[in-house]
Amino acid sequence: MTIECGRVAKQANGAVTVQYGESMVLSTVCAEPEAKLGFDFFPLTVEYRERSYAAGKIPGGFFKREGRPSEKEILSARIIDRPIRPLFPADFKGETQVINFIISHDQQNDTDVLALVGSGACLAVSDIPISKTVAGVRVGRIDGQFVINPTFSQMEECDLHITMAGSADSIAMVEGGASEVSEEAVIEALQFGHDHVKQIVAKIEELRQMCGKEKFEYEPVAIAEDLTRRVTELVGDRLSEANHIADKVERNARKKEIKAEILEALAEEFPEGEKDIKNVFHDLDSEAMRNMILKEGRRIDGRRMDEVREITCEVGFLPRAHGSAIFTRGQTQSLAATTLGTKVDEQRLDELEGDSTKSFMLHYNFPPFSTGETKQIRGTNRREIGHGNLAERSLSPVIPNESSFPYTVRVVSDIMESNGSSSMASVCAGSLSLMDAGVPTKTAVAGIAMGLIKSDDQTAILTDILGDEDHFGDMDFKVAGTSEGINAIQMDIKITGLDIDTMRKALDHAKTARLHILGKMNEALPKHRDQLSEYAPRIITLHINPAKIGEVIGPGGKIIRAIVEETGAKIDISDDGTVLVASVDGEAGRAAVARIQALVEEPEIGRVYSGTVRRTTTFGAFVEIIPGTDGLVHISELDTSRVERVEDICRVGDRMDVKVLNIDPEGKVRLSRKALLVEGGGGGNGNSH
Repeated sequence: MTIECGRVAKQANGAVTVQYGESMVLSTVCAEPEAKLGFDFFPLTVEYRERSYAAGKIPGGFFKREGRPSEKEILSARIIDRPIRPLFPADFKGETQVINFIISHDQQNDTDVLALVGSGACLAVSDIPISKTVAGVRVGRIDGQFVINPTFSQMEECDLHITMAGSADSIAMVEGGASEVSEEAVIEALQFGHDHVKQIVAKIEELRQMCGKEKFEYEPVAIAEDLTRRVTELVGDRLSEANHIADKVERNARKKEIKAEILEALAEEFPEGEKDIKNVFHDLDSEAMRNMILKEGRRIDGRRMDEVREITCEVGFLPRAHGSAIFTRGQTQSLAATTLGTKVDEQRLDELEGDSTKSFMLHYNFPPFSTGETKQIRGTNRREIGHGNLAERSLSPVIPNESSFPYTVRVVSDIMESNGSSSMASVCAGSLSLMDAGVPTKTAVAGIAMGLIKSDDQTAILTDILGDEDHFGDMDFKVAGTSEGINAIQMDIKITGLDIDTMRKALDHAKTARLHILGKMNEALPKHRDQLSEYAPRIITLHINPAKIGEVIGPGGKIIRAIVEETGAKIDISDDGTVLVASVDGEAGRAAVARIQALVEEPEIGRVYSGTVRRTTTFGAFVEIIPGTDGLVHISELDTSRVERVEDICRVGDRMDVKVLNIDPEGKVRLSRKALLVEGGGGGNGNSH
């Protein structure tokens, strides 16, 4: 890995290139020292954009240029955003933008980790004030051995792959997938990865010593002390009392009342202080909740620290969906629906590392009514893409392979209610809906979100966090898997890092909670249904000689289109001769299969066929025994007695029963009518007009 500074993008606050193999990323950061008018939050944006020229490609589409970011680009940007956001001072509100351009791609080494390293490095060498230097790696495990930054081909062999970021002293972000691995294996992977993160951080620090800029001074966005004092006096103990209301809707309504009263009371005293009042109120709310947990040992809804909310599961909720389930945990609820399709429905991916297809998809939607709000419904946002990807990664290891279950599977999770970890509810509902659809998943999958409240001398690990516990807490650690092990993890840290011991405790608590949830799910549906929904397509798989594919398709697709139109079945043919015939109507599917088999059937020596005479000559008759295949019945094989003229026995268009005597290496077929007459005891001249 090579990190270089000072050659390109020199007008940015910080810019580096990171090269690994022949993959290269340009990472830049620009920031305004002062906050823009009206900014009372930290306006950080992170972009990860792939350039098609990086892999020697020209973009598709009408415009032939890069367009809106792909799912991969969005997910990569999220991976970078999460570990760098906590690095900035809390009172710094200057608009900041981190941009990563993928400018070379060797189609072997993934560039998301390079962009993560580049983002940490460009911040380190810039004049922007940050608290520490971060870097990242990907950890894979092949045959029990850990590998740093595995290639794409190595990733296919990994039973565990984790992208992680951290500093020299702690871990800041984890995102990964696995195939039912143990908690201890995850911890070992994180320790192994962190050792390499430290090495990269040390090199970035060397670079910073050589070419780093002096950090600029900025004007902190501060709130007047007298305003803070007045809001604190008016709030008193009322927020602490409100946080004892278990129901989210009632609790939020009470807090809105308190906030409205304070805004009204201070309107004349601080006529332009509405935003500052709201910010102070928010900070007091956070402090009240955190103190309640750390000092009283009590959570907002009265649960123990390791207690999971009440769970209910319902399957078969939607009458026409192929599979459906509702999973409710406290005030978080997911409605999941599974749809089964054919190979035609696969998602086609055009990525820098190459074109590919995807036969399992999980899509997550977060409508505004799930939190009782009114918002515009626009395109899918980054959060929805990230949550959907996490749930998809959790369920992927239990989806059967294509050879045993040749379906394209799509799961949609619509969040009906949200109060903490709707992505993990999507895992549970998605697993149940797959089983309800009859998808032969190997086992059920459940997920749980863990939280952390940490002060200087106290730490509380929370199981199944609420929305407020996530918002005001220091960690959101999601773990999904089966009873045998972990399938996916995702960890976000709002403080500057986390130690391994705390992560180990969180994983142990998450395992206990996951097993509890799986027990509730198994009560609703202990195993997948034996039959598919009556509305799901039935897929019949057959294999034909690849040389015969053209005969099934026909000139310009004429033959296959005719079969589809006549039977109503969907037909997909692969280059290796695998044919998938799909139809909701089983009879239509079987009819299509029969048509295809008739087209590709090859003659067998010794088999009897009822054929049609297509041509006669002086030496015999040519009989079509299967579509496209003729054989010669020599004049001596037409009857048991001597035949003078072929026309004495048959004419063009006659049906004739014949037996295959031989097929020579060139494929020429020799037939006999006489052999059947001898076997049947018949004889004499006769025709079969």
